[in-house]
Amino acid sequence: MNNRAMAQSYLRQAAERLRHAEEALESGNYPYTIRQSQELVELSLKAALRFAGIEAPKWHDVGPVLRRNTQRFPEWFRTKINELASISRRLRREREPSMYGDEESGLSPDELYTREDALTALTDAKKVYKLCIKLLKKASAIQ
Repeated sequence: MNNRAMAQSYLRQAAERLRHAEEALESGNYPYTIRQSQELVELSLKAALRFAGIEAPKWHDVGPVLRRNTQRFPEWFRTKINELASISRRLRREREPSMYGDEESGLSPDELYTREDALTALTDAKKVYKLCIKLLKKASAIQ
């Protein structure tokens, strides 16, 4: 499978995470909204990396890889990389607590997160997803 096909597949998977995150927000399942938002960001950014011909690493926060390869992206996307990397790092930190809670403090996932937390995570994730969709669409229009 080539990088373009892999990138498109990652974005299809990301779209599914977006759907689940929105449903979870509506139903009040805020930890799941955050978890799905993190996966949405991870898949979207891995799609961008694949599209640029960069092997996507097998870890969850790919922000540092984006930063190291800034020159492989169009100028308009480069200007967003620091923000994308920041969102990736921030949501990566929430991956496990959103699923398992915080054992140190004895708080469940439901006790850790509010609607505001979930809304912020989803808004940030949508921003990442839309930029990655735009990256693939603009490049496809050129070719």
